[in-house]
Amino acid sequence: MDLDSAELKPTINRLKRAQGQLGAVIRMLEEGRDCKDTVTQLAAVSKALDRAGFAIIASGLEQCAARNDSSMDTKDLEKLFLSLA
Repeated sequence: MDLDSAELKPTINRLKRAQGQLGAVIRMLEEGRDCKDTVTQLAAVSKALDRAGFAIIASGLEQCAARNDSSMDTKDLEKLFLSLA
C-alpha cells in the first residue's frame, strides 16, 4: 500500500509538531522540570502520534478501496490497527 504524501500533508505536519513536543519533553527531563508538566507534555506527544497513525491507516484504507488494491487483506489491516493499540 503506497501512500499519497500530498494527501497526508496534515498528518506530516502533525508528526513534525509531535517531534517538537518530544524534544521539549527531553529538555524538560534534562532540566529537572516539574513531573506533572512533563507528563502532560508527554501525553500530548503520545496522543499526536496515535492520531497520526490512525490518519495514515485511514488514508491507506481509502486509497486501497478506491483502487481495489488487494495487496492488503483484512488480517493485514487488523494488524495495523492493533499495532496502534
